[in-house]
Amino acid sequence: MSSSAEDVVDLEHVRLADTQYLGKGHLSVNRLLRATWLGGAAGIAAGGALEYVRSSNSSSQTLLSRRLRAVYNVLLLSLIFVSQSLTRYPPLLSQTDSLRADDHATIGALLCAVLIPTIFWRRGTAVHLIFGGAGLGTAAGYFTHVARSASGDVPTKPIVSQITSDS
Repeated sequence: MSSSAEDVVDLEHVRLADTQYLGKGHLSVNRLLRATWLGGAAGIAAGGALEYVRSSNSSSQTLLSRRLRAVYNVLLLSLIFVSQSLTRYPPLLSQTDSLRADDHATIGALLCAVLIPTIFWRRGTAVHLIFGGAGLGTAAGYFTHVARSASGDVPTKPIVSQITSDS
């Protein structure tokens, strides 16, 4: 009888020592959401620094081409600087896949930024819940786009009429 009582005391001591040194648990909702949004913020900062270095080492021609491509969402194929016939190149090559991926990611971010705090309100701080939910929603939205594209649901290409100037 004394050996089983000693075993119970030893088990209580081990359990107390585990919680004292290890804390409650290694994985929690708050830690997961904090890692999600801080990892996203670190990725944005690293991407911004990389783009700064890339842009500062590029020629003005390359920067102008990239800027026009970003603004008009078209592939220009250096039509501005190459004196060749315009009939060789299609006038506008739309990047509808990129637009649909951005739309899905934005929708996912907005939905999860609202839903995650609603579901896990008492399990984390408000900042981690909102920003972490937005980060998880962005990933979910992007993977929704990938799944739709893989299943054969290709976005339709918009019809853009050519604008000619008579000046």
